[in-house]
Amino acid sequence: MRSARFLAFALIAALASGAAAAQSPNGVVTLSPPGAIKPTGTWNLGTKAGDFVFVAGMRGIDPATNQLVAGDEARVRQAFLNMKTIAESGGATLQDATRLVVYVTDMFRYRPIVNKVQEELWGKPPYPPRTIIEVDRLNQDDIVEVEGTFYAPAKK
Repeated sequence: MRSARFLAFALIAALASGAAAAQSPNGVVTLSPPGAIKPTGTWNLGTKAGDFVFVAGMRGIDPATNQLVAGDEARVRQAFLNMKTIAESGGATLQDATRLVVYVTDMFRYRPIVNKVQEELWGKPPYPPRTIIEVDRLNQDDIVEVEGTFYAPAKK
C-alpha cells in the first residue's frame, strides 16, 4: 500500500511539473511539456527512447490558442518552434537534431521560407540532415509540417 501511494504521488508530481506522464515497459517516455500544442487525436507530441528524442510532425499552431498562426513565414517559424519545445523537454537542443523531415504543399513557394527560418533558428552551419517533401495536402489545409529526431544522451 505504501509503494502504491508513493507511485501515485510520483505520478502527480510528474504531471504537475510538466514532466513526462507515461513510460513504456522498456523505458520509452512520452513527452508532453507545458507550453506545447495539444494533440488532436491518437498521437503524442514526442517520445524519448534511450538517448534519442523523436518529435511528431509539428505544424504552425499557436500553443496558446491551438489555432494556425497567420502568415506563411510566421507559420513555418511556429512549426519549428513547436518542434523545439518538444525536443527541449527531452533534453535536446536544435543543434542536437540528427534528422529533419519537412512536408510542404508547394515546394517552389515554401522551401525558401523553410530555409530562411531554419537558418535563423540554427544560426550557422552545420545544419542537420533534412529531407523536404512536397505533398498534396496537410491537415487543416496547412502549408508545412516538420518532424525531427534528436540526440539527447543522459547527463552524467
